[in-house]
Amino acid sequence: MSDTAVLQKSSGANSLVIRSAIVASIGGLIFGFDTAVISGTTTSLERVFNLSSSGLGFTVAIATIGTIVGAMFSGQLADKYGRHKMLFIIGSFYIIGALGTALAPESATGHNLFMLFRFLGGIGVGMSSVCAPIYTAEIAPPSQRGRLVGLVQLNIVIGILLAYLSNYIIRQIVSEENAWRWMLGVMAFPAVIFLLLLLTVPETPRWLMAHGRENDAVAISRKLCRTQEESDGQVAEIRAQIQADINAKATKVPFFTKRYRKVILMAFAIAMFNQLSGVNAILYYAPVVMQQAGASDNASYLMSVAVGFMNLVATMTALTVIDRIGRRSLMIVGSIGYLISLGFLTIIMFFYEGRYDSTSSVLVLVGLLCFIAAHAFGQGSVIWVFISEIFPNRVRGRGQSFGSLTHWTFAAITTYAFPPVLDILGGGVGFAIFFCFMCAQLFWVLKVMPETKGVPLEEMETKLGLDK
Repeated sequence: MSDTAVLQKSSGANSLVIRSAIVASIGGLIFGFDTAVISGTTTSLERVFNLSSSGLGFTVAIATIGTIVGAMFSGQLADKYGRHKMLFIIGSFYIIGALGTALAPESATGHNLFMLFRFLGGIGVGMSSVCAPIYTAEIAPPSQRGRLVGLVQLNIVIGILLAYLSNYIIRQIVSEENAWRWMLGVMAFPAVIFLLLLLTVPETPRWLMAHGRENDAVAISRKLCRTQEESDGQVAEIRAQIQADINAKATKVPFFTKRYRKVILMAFAIAMFNQLSGVNAILYYAPVVMQQAGASDNASYLMSVAVGFMNLVATMTALTVIDRIGRRSLMIVGSIGYLISLGFLTIIMFFYEGRYDSTSSVLVLVGLLCFIAAHAFGQGSVIWVFISEIFPNRVRGRGQSFGSLTHWTFAAITTYAFPPVLDILGGGVGFAIFFCFMCAQLFWVLKVMPETKGVPLEEMETKLGLDK
Protein backbone atom coordinates (compact mmCIF):
# COMPACT_ATOMS: atom_id res chain seq x y z
CA MET A 1 0.00 0.00 0.00
CA SER A 2 1.40 3.44 -0.93
CA ASP A 3 2.15 6.17 1.64
CA THR A 4 -0.70 8.22 0.19
CA ALA A 5 -3.11 5.31 0.63
CA VAL A 6 -1.98 4.77 4.22
CA LEU A 7 -2.42 8.46 5.03
CA GLN A 8 -5.80 8.52 3.30
CA LYS A 9 -6.98 5.49 5.24
CA SER A 10 -5.79 6.87 8.60
CA SER A 11 -7.12 10.40 8.12
CA GLY A 12 -10.31 9.72 6.20
CA ALA A 13 -9.37 12.44 3.69
CA ASN A 14 -9.99 12.06 -0.04
CA SER A 15 -7.26 11.85 -2.66
CA LEU A 16 -7.38 15.54 -3.66
CA VAL A 17 -6.97 16.66 -0.05
CA ILE A 18 -4.06 14.27 0.44
CA ARG A 19 -2.40 15.34 -2.82
CA SER A 20 -2.83 19.03 -2.03
CA ALA A 21 -1.40 18.61 1.48
CA ILE A 22 1.56 16.59 0.21
CA VAL A 23 2.31 19.13 -2.55
CA ALA A 24 2.25 22.00 -0.03
CA SER A 25 4.46 20.02 2.33
CA ILE A 26 7.06 19.65 -0.43
CA GLY A 27 7.48 23.40 -0.06
CA GLY A 28 8.36 22.68 3.57
CA LEU A 29 10.77 19.94 2.51
CA ILE A 30 12.64 22.39 0.25
CA PHE A 31 12.53 24.90 3.13
CA GLY A 32 14.36 22.38 5.34
CA PHE A 33 16.73 21.42 2.55
CA ASP A 34 17.71 25.06 1.95
CA THR A 35 18.24 25.58 5.69
CA ALA A 36 20.81 22.79 6.03
CA VAL A 37 22.43 22.44 2.59
CA ILE A 38 24.71 25.45 3.14
CA SER A 39 26.48 23.45 5.89
CA GLY A 40 28.34 21.43 3.27
CA THR A 41 29.71 24.46 1.45
CA THR A 42 31.15 26.70 4.15
CA THR A 43 34.77 25.59 3.82
CA SER A 44 34.66 25.97 0.04
CA LEU A 45 32.99 29.38 0.28
CA GLU A 46 35.79 30.62 2.54
CA ARG A 47 38.34 29.48 -0.04
CA VAL A 48 36.54 30.53 -3.23
CA PHE A 49 35.55 34.01 -2.05
CA ASN A 50 38.50 34.53 0.36
CA LEU A 51 36.20 35.12 3.35
CA SER A 52 37.09 35.89 6.94
CA SER A 53 35.15 34.12 9.69
CA SER A 54 32.81 37.11 10.04
CA GLY A 55 32.48 37.30 6.25
CA LEU A 56 31.46 33.65 6.18
CA GLY A 57 28.97 34.27 8.97
CA PHE A 58 27.34 37.09 7.05
CA THR A 59 27.33 35.09 3.81
CA VAL A 60 25.42 32.30 5.53
CA ALA A 61 23.22 34.64 7.58
CA ILE A 62 22.05 36.69 4.58
CA ALA A 63 19.53 33.94 3.85
CA THR A 64 17.95 34.39 7.29
CA ILE A 65 17.64 38.12 6.60
CA GLY A 66 15.79 37.19 3.42
CA THR A 67 13.66 34.85 5.50
CA ILE A 68 12.64 37.74 7.75
CA VAL A 69 11.64 39.80 4.71
CA GLY A 70 9.68 36.90 3.19
CA ALA A 71 7.87 36.12 6.43
CA MET A 72 6.94 39.78 6.98
CA PHE A 73 5.16 40.33 3.68
CA SER A 74 4.04 36.93 2.43
CA GLY A 75 0.85 36.84 4.50
CA GLN A 76 -0.41 40.09 2.96
CA LEU A 77 0.59 38.94 -0.53
CA ALA A 78 -1.16 35.60 -0.03
CA ASP A 79 -4.33 37.43 1.03
CA LYS A 80 -4.19 39.63 -2.07
CA TYR A 81 -3.04 37.24 -4.81
CA GLY A 82 -3.96 33.81 -3.46
CA ARG A 83 -2.28 31.00 -1.57
CA HIS A 84 -1.80 28.89 -4.71
CA LYS A 85 -0.13 31.72 -6.66
CA MET A 86 2.19 32.42 -3.75
CA LEU A 87 3.30 28.78 -3.69
CA PHE A 88 4.25 29.18 -7.37
CA ILE A 89 6.24 32.30 -6.51
CA ILE A 90 7.94 30.45 -3.64
CA GLY A 91 8.96 27.63 -5.99
CA SER A 92 10.38 30.19 -8.40
CA PHE A 93 12.43 31.82 -5.63
CA TYR A 94 13.80 28.38 -4.70
CA ILE A 95 14.92 27.72 -8.29
CA ILE A 96 16.43 31.19 -8.75
CA GLY A 97 18.25 30.97 -5.40
CA ALA A 98 19.60 27.47 -6.07
CA LEU A 99 20.85 28.11 -9.60
CA GLY A 100 22.09 31.64 -8.86
CA THR A 101 24.28 30.56 -5.93
CA ALA A 102 25.52 27.47 -7.78
CA LEU A 103 26.62 29.46 -10.84
CA ALA A 104 28.12 32.51 -9.10
CA PRO A 105 31.60 33.41 -10.52
CA GLU A 106 34.67 33.09 -8.28
CA SER A 107 35.34 36.80 -7.81
CA ALA A 108 34.37 39.75 -5.63
CA THR A 109 31.48 40.47 -8.00
CA GLY A 110 30.60 36.79 -7.91
CA HIS A 111 30.43 36.92 -4.12
CA ASN A 112 27.99 39.83 -4.31
CA LEU A 113 25.87 37.84 -6.77
CA PHE A 114 26.07 34.81 -4.47
CA MET A 115 24.80 36.94 -1.59
CA LEU A 116 21.96 38.32 -3.72
CA PHE A 117 20.75 34.89 -4.81
CA ARG A 118 21.10 33.47 -1.31
CA PHE A 119 19.00 36.39 -0.06
CA LEU A 120 16.33 35.60 -2.69
CA GLY A 121 16.35 31.95 -1.66
CA GLY A 122 15.87 33.09 1.94
CA ILE A 123 12.83 35.11 0.88
CA GLY A 124 11.38 31.88 -0.52
CA VAL A 125 12.01 30.11 2.78
CA GLY A 126 10.31 32.91 4.73
CA MET A 127 7.32 32.86 2.41
CA SER A 128 7.06 29.09 2.66
CA SER A 129 7.08 29.19 6.47
CA VAL A 130 3.90 31.28 6.28
CA CYS A 131 2.11 30.18 3.11
CA ALA A 132 2.51 26.38 3.16
CA PRO A 133 0.76 25.93 6.56
CA ILE A 134 -1.95 28.44 5.58
CA TYR A 135 -2.65 26.63 2.31
CA THR A 136 -2.80 23.22 3.99
CA ALA A 137 -5.01 24.46 6.83
CA GLU A 138 -7.48 26.00 4.39
CA ILE A 139 -7.53 23.10 1.93
CA ALA A 140 -8.20 20.45 4.59
CA PRO A 141 -11.66 19.72 6.04
CA PRO A 142 -11.78 20.43 9.81
CA SER A 143 -11.60 16.75 10.83
CA GLN A 144 -8.20 16.29 9.11
CA ARG A 145 -6.67 19.75 9.55
CA GLY A 146 -4.25 19.18 12.42
CA ARG A 147 -2.74 15.99 11.02
CA LEU A 148 -2.29 17.37 7.52
CA VAL A 149 -0.79 20.68 8.65
CA GLY A 150 1.71 18.60 10.62
CA LEU A 151 3.04 17.28 7.31
CA VAL A 152 4.70 20.64 6.67
CA GLN A 153 6.76 20.51 9.90
CA LEU A 154 7.62 16.86 9.35
CA ASN A 155 8.83 17.58 5.81
CA ILE A 156 11.01 20.47 7.00
CA VAL A 157 12.88 17.98 9.18
CA ILE A 158 13.03 15.45 6.33
CA GLY A 159 14.43 18.20 4.09
CA ILE A 160 17.22 18.87 6.61
CA LEU A 161 18.13 15.17 6.64
CA LEU A 162 18.08 14.99 2.82
CA ALA A 163 20.35 18.04 2.61
CA TYR A 164 22.97 16.41 4.82
CA LEU A 165 22.67 13.15 2.88
CA SER A 166 22.87 14.97 -0.47
CA ASN A 167 25.99 16.84 0.63
CA TYR A 168 27.68 13.59 1.65
CA ILE A 169 26.83 11.82 -1.63
CA ILE A 170 27.95 14.76 -3.78
CA ARG A 171 31.31 14.85 -1.98
CA GLN A 172 31.84 11.22 -2.99
CA ILE A 173 31.08 11.66 -6.71
CA VAL A 174 32.04 15.26 -7.57
CA SER A 175 35.48 16.88 -7.41
CA GLU A 176 36.11 18.99 -4.32
CA GLU A 177 36.53 22.09 -6.50
CA ASN A 178 32.96 21.92 -7.83
CA ALA A 179 31.14 19.95 -5.11
CA TRP A 180 29.85 23.09 -3.41
CA ARG A 181 28.13 24.24 -6.61
CA TRP A 182 26.30 20.93 -6.98
CA MET A 183 25.29 20.96 -3.31
CA LEU A 184 23.56 24.30 -3.78
CA GLY A 185 22.26 23.71 -7.31
CA VAL A 186 20.67 20.32 -6.68
CA MET A 187 17.80 22.03 -4.82
CA ALA A 188 16.49 23.24 -8.18
CA PHE A 189 15.33 19.69 -9.01
CA PRO A 190 12.77 19.28 -6.18
CA ALA A 191 11.74 22.91 -6.74
CA VAL A 192 10.87 22.16 -10.38
CA ILE A 193 8.91 19.06 -9.28
CA PHE A 194 7.13 21.25 -6.72
CA LEU A 195 6.05 23.72 -9.45
CA LEU A 196 4.82 20.94 -11.73
CA LEU A 197 2.79 19.29 -8.96
CA LEU A 198 1.21 22.65 -8.08
CA LEU A 199 -0.53 22.47 -11.46
CA THR A 200 -2.54 19.49 -10.15
CA VAL A 201 -3.97 21.13 -7.01
CA PRO A 202 -6.54 23.94 -6.56
CA GLU A 203 -6.73 27.32 -4.84
CA THR A 204 -8.26 27.22 -1.37
CA PRO A 205 -12.04 27.65 -1.01
CA ARG A 206 -11.55 30.26 1.69
CA TRP A 207 -9.47 32.59 -0.49
CA LEU A 208 -11.88 32.18 -3.42
CA MET A 209 -14.89 33.00 -1.26
CA ALA A 210 -13.13 35.96 0.34
CA HIS A 211 -12.62 37.38 -3.17
CA GLY A 212 -16.20 36.97 -4.31
CA ARG A 213 -15.75 33.70 -6.22
CA GLU A 214 -18.29 31.74 -4.20
CA ASN A 215 -19.31 29.34 -6.98
CA ASP A 216 -15.70 28.31 -7.52
CA ALA A 217 -15.21 27.98 -3.78
CA VAL A 218 -18.25 25.72 -3.37
CA ALA A 219 -17.20 23.57 -6.35
CA ILE A 220 -13.70 23.00 -4.94
CA SER A 221 -15.08 22.37 -1.45
CA ARG A 222 -17.29 19.60 -2.89
CA LYS A 223 -14.18 17.96 -4.37
CA LEU A 224 -12.22 18.28 -1.12
CA CYS A 225 -14.88 16.89 1.20
CA ARG A 226 -16.16 13.34 1.41
CA THR A 227 -19.84 14.23 1.70
CA GLN A 228 -22.23 17.03 0.79
CA GLU A 229 -22.86 17.61 4.50
CA GLU A 230 -19.14 18.02 5.23
CA SER A 231 -18.79 20.44 2.31
CA ASP A 232 -21.76 22.50 3.52
CA GLY A 233 -20.16 22.63 6.98
CA GLN A 234 -16.84 23.78 5.53
CA VAL A 235 -18.51 26.50 3.46
CA ALA A 236 -20.51 27.68 6.49
CA GLU A 237 -17.34 27.79 8.58
CA ILE A 238 -15.59 29.83 5.88
CA ARG A 239 -18.46 32.33 5.75
CA ALA A 240 -18.33 32.71 9.54
CA GLN A 241 -14.55 33.22 9.51
CA ILE A 242 -14.74 35.82 6.75
CA GLN A 243 -17.44 37.71 8.64
CA ALA A 244 -15.35 37.57 11.81
CA ASP A 245 -12.38 38.98 9.88
CA ILE A 246 -14.56 41.79 8.54
CA ASN A 247 -15.76 42.60 12.07
CA ALA A 248 -12.18 42.50 13.38
CA LYS A 249 -11.03 44.97 10.72
CA ALA A 250 -13.95 47.24 11.56
CA THR A 251 -12.87 47.26 15.22
CA LYS A 252 -9.08 47.18 14.92
CA VAL A 253 -7.54 46.07 18.21
CA PRO A 254 -4.12 47.52 19.18
CA PHE A 255 -1.46 44.83 19.62
CA PHE A 256 1.33 46.34 21.73
CA THR A 257 -0.77 47.16 24.79
CA LYS A 258 -0.56 46.38 28.49
CA ARG A 259 -3.36 43.83 28.10
CA TYR A 260 -1.29 41.63 25.76
CA ARG A 261 2.10 42.32 27.33
CA LYS A 262 2.17 38.94 29.06
CA VAL A 263 1.66 36.84 25.92
CA ILE A 264 3.88 39.11 23.81
CA LEU A 265 6.73 38.53 26.27
CA MET A 266 6.00 34.78 26.26
CA ALA A 267 6.16 34.64 22.45
CA PHE A 268 9.35 36.71 22.46
CA ALA A 269 10.98 34.52 25.10
CA ILE A 270 10.25 31.15 23.52
CA ALA A 271 11.29 32.38 20.05
CA MET A 272 14.47 34.00 21.41
CA PHE A 273 15.48 30.94 23.44
CA ASN A 274 14.80 28.71 20.43
CA GLN A 275 17.72 30.29 18.56
CA LEU A 276 19.95 31.05 21.56
CA SER A 277 20.14 27.29 22.05
CA GLY A 278 22.43 27.39 19.03
CA VAL A 279 20.32 25.08 16.91
CA ASN A 280 20.54 26.99 13.63
CA ALA A 281 24.23 27.63 14.11
CA ILE A 282 24.75 23.90 14.57
CA LEU A 283 22.54 22.98 11.60
CA TYR A 284 24.40 25.45 9.37
CA TYR A 285 27.91 24.60 10.57
CA ALA A 286 27.68 20.96 11.72
CA PRO A 287 30.53 19.70 9.49
CA VAL A 288 32.77 22.61 10.57
CA VAL A 289 32.15 21.84 14.26
CA MET A 290 33.02 18.17 13.78
CA GLN A 291 36.07 18.96 11.67
CA GLN A 292 37.29 21.28 14.42
CA ALA A 293 36.71 18.41 16.86
CA GLY A 294 39.06 16.18 14.85
CA ALA A 295 36.86 14.45 12.26
CA SER A 296 38.07 14.05 8.68
CA ASP A 297 36.20 15.92 5.96
CA ASN A 298 34.27 12.87 4.72
CA ALA A 299 33.55 11.65 8.26
CA SER A 300 32.21 15.07 9.25
CA TYR A 301 29.66 15.00 6.42
CA LEU A 302 28.55 11.47 7.31
CA MET A 303 28.21 12.54 10.95
CA SER A 304 25.94 15.38 9.78
CA VAL A 305 23.63 12.78 8.23
CA ALA A 306 23.38 11.12 11.66
CA VAL A 307 22.43 14.50 13.19
CA GLY A 308 19.70 14.95 10.57
CA PHE A 309 18.37 11.43 11.16
CA MET A 310 18.21 12.00 14.93
CA ASN A 311 16.34 15.26 14.28
CA LEU A 312 13.73 13.36 12.26
CA VAL A 313 13.28 10.55 14.81
CA ALA A 314 12.96 12.93 17.79
CA THR A 315 10.50 15.18 15.92
CA MET A 316 8.26 12.24 15.00
CA THR A 317 8.37 11.04 18.61
CA ALA A 318 7.44 14.48 19.98
CA LEU A 319 4.51 14.88 17.57
CA THR A 320 3.00 11.64 18.88
CA VAL A 321 3.02 12.78 22.53
CA ILE A 322 2.65 16.57 22.47
CA ASP A 323 -1.11 16.40 23.00
CA ARG A 324 -0.76 13.77 25.73
CA ILE A 325 2.02 14.99 28.02
CA GLY A 326 1.75 18.69 27.19
CA ARG A 327 3.82 21.56 25.83
CA ARG A 328 5.42 22.60 29.13
CA SER A 329 6.44 19.04 29.96
CA LEU A 330 8.17 18.68 26.59
CA MET A 331 9.96 21.98 27.18
CA ILE A 332 11.20 20.82 30.61
CA VAL A 333 12.54 17.56 29.15
CA GLY A 334 14.09 19.43 26.21
CA SER A 335 15.68 22.09 28.45
CA ILE A 336 17.29 19.46 30.66
CA GLY A 337 18.49 17.68 27.52
CA TYR A 338 19.98 20.97 26.28
CA LEU A 339 21.92 21.45 29.51
CA ILE A 340 23.27 17.88 29.55
CA SER A 341 24.32 17.93 25.89
CA LEU A 342 25.69 21.49 25.80
CA GLY A 343 27.52 20.97 29.10
CA PHE A 344 29.03 17.76 27.72
CA LEU A 345 30.07 19.48 24.47
CA THR A 346 31.62 22.39 26.38
CA ILE A 347 33.72 20.03 28.51
CA ILE A 348 34.85 17.96 25.52
CA MET A 349 35.81 21.02 23.46
CA PHE A 350 37.82 22.50 26.35
CA PHE A 351 39.41 19.19 27.36
CA TYR A 352 40.61 18.30 23.85
CA GLU A 353 41.42 21.85 22.73
CA GLY A 354 44.59 21.85 20.63
CA ARG A 355 44.80 18.05 20.44
CA TYR A 356 41.60 16.91 18.74
CA ASP A 357 41.53 13.37 17.35
CA SER A 358 39.08 10.67 16.26
CA THR A 359 38.00 10.06 19.86
CA SER A 360 37.09 13.70 20.43
CA SER A 361 35.16 13.82 17.14
CA VAL A 362 33.07 10.79 18.15
CA LEU A 363 32.38 12.34 21.57
CA VAL A 364 31.32 15.59 19.91
CA LEU A 365 29.02 13.63 17.60
CA VAL A 366 27.40 11.98 20.65
CA GLY A 367 26.89 15.40 22.20
CA LEU A 368 25.39 16.82 19.01
CA LEU A 369 23.02 13.87 18.67
CA CYS A 370 21.82 14.40 22.25
CA PHE A 371 21.50 18.14 21.59
CA ILE A 372 19.43 17.78 18.42
CA ALA A 373 17.22 15.16 20.10
CA ALA A 374 16.60 17.55 23.00
CA HIS A 375 15.78 20.37 20.59
CA ALA A 376 13.45 18.36 18.37
CA PHE A 377 11.62 16.83 21.33
CA GLY A 378 11.27 20.17 23.13
CA GLN A 379 11.61 23.56 21.45
CA GLY A 380 11.36 22.27 17.89
CA SER A 381 7.96 20.67 18.40
CA VAL A 382 6.52 23.21 20.86
CA ILE A 383 7.40 26.72 19.66
CA TRP A 384 4.88 27.25 16.85
CA VAL A 385 2.08 25.36 18.61
CA PHE A 386 2.56 27.42 21.78
CA ILE A 387 2.71 30.77 20.00
CA SER A 388 -0.41 29.98 17.96
CA GLU A 389 -2.33 29.09 21.14
CA ILE A 390 -1.56 31.88 23.60
CA PHE A 391 -2.82 34.87 21.59
CA PRO A 392 -6.54 35.73 21.53
CA ASN A 393 -8.23 35.31 18.14
CA ARG A 394 -8.43 39.05 17.43
CA VAL A 395 -4.63 39.43 17.58
CA ARG A 396 -3.51 35.86 16.78
CA GLY A 397 -2.25 36.68 13.29
CA ARG A 398 -0.15 39.56 14.53
CA GLY A 399 1.09 37.43 17.44
CA GLN A 400 2.19 34.67 15.08
CA SER A 401 4.00 37.19 12.88
CA PHE A 402 5.70 38.73 15.92
CA GLY A 403 6.91 35.31 17.09
CA SER A 404 8.17 34.44 13.62
CA LEU A 405 9.99 37.77 13.27
CA THR A 406 11.66 37.28 16.67
CA HIS A 407 12.69 33.73 15.75
CA TRP A 408 14.30 34.66 12.42
CA THR A 409 15.98 37.77 13.83
CA PHE A 410 17.80 35.75 16.48
CA ALA A 411 18.52 33.08 13.85
CA ALA A 412 20.33 35.72 11.80
CA ILE A 413 22.28 36.92 14.85
CA THR A 414 23.47 33.46 15.93
CA THR A 415 24.23 32.38 12.36
CA TYR A 416 26.40 35.46 11.81
CA ALA A 417 28.16 35.31 15.18
CA PHE A 418 28.97 31.59 15.38
CA PRO A 419 31.97 31.42 12.95
CA PRO A 420 33.84 34.34 14.57
CA VAL A 421 33.21 32.86 18.02
CA LEU A 422 34.61 29.49 16.88
CA ASP A 423 37.56 31.18 15.20
CA ILE A 424 38.49 33.60 17.98
CA LEU A 425 37.28 31.96 21.21
CA GLY A 426 36.99 28.28 20.26
CA GLY A 427 34.21 25.72 20.37
CA GLY A 428 34.28 25.39 24.14
CA VAL A 429 33.37 29.04 24.67
CA GLY A 430 30.74 28.86 21.91
CA PHE A 431 28.91 25.94 23.50
CA ALA A 432 29.33 27.47 26.99
CA ILE A 433 27.48 30.59 25.80
CA PHE A 434 24.59 28.46 24.53
CA PHE A 435 24.64 26.50 27.83
CA CYS A 436 24.18 29.71 29.85
CA PHE A 437 21.21 30.78 27.73
CA MET A 438 19.59 27.37 28.20
CA CYS A 439 19.97 27.70 31.98
CA ALA A 440 17.87 30.86 31.60
CA GLN A 441 15.35 28.97 29.43
CA LEU A 442 14.87 26.24 32.05
CA PHE A 443 14.24 28.89 34.71
CA TRP A 444 11.69 30.58 32.38
CA VAL A 445 9.90 27.30 31.66
CA LEU A 446 9.67 26.39 35.36
CA LYS A 447 8.64 29.84 36.61
CA VAL A 448 6.75 31.51 33.75
CA MET A 449 5.59 29.20 30.95
CA PRO A 450 1.98 27.99 31.36
CA GLU A 451 0.66 24.63 30.20
CA THR A 452 -1.74 25.07 27.27
CA LYS A 453 -2.51 21.41 26.59
CA GLY A 454 -6.22 20.72 26.27
CA VAL A 455 -7.29 24.35 26.85
CA PRO A 456 -9.84 25.49 24.22
CA LEU A 457 -8.64 28.57 22.38
CA GLU A 458 -11.79 30.39 23.47
CA GLU A 459 -10.81 29.83 27.13
CA MET A 460 -7.09 30.57 26.79
CA GLU A 461 -7.54 34.31 27.41
CA THR A 462 -9.16 33.59 30.77
CA LYS A 463 -6.56 30.97 31.76
CA LEU A 464 -3.72 33.41 31.07
CA GLY A 465 -5.48 36.28 32.87
CA LEU A 466 -5.78 38.51 29.81
CA ASP A 467 -9.46 39.27 30.38
CA LYS A 468 -8.89 41.15 33.62
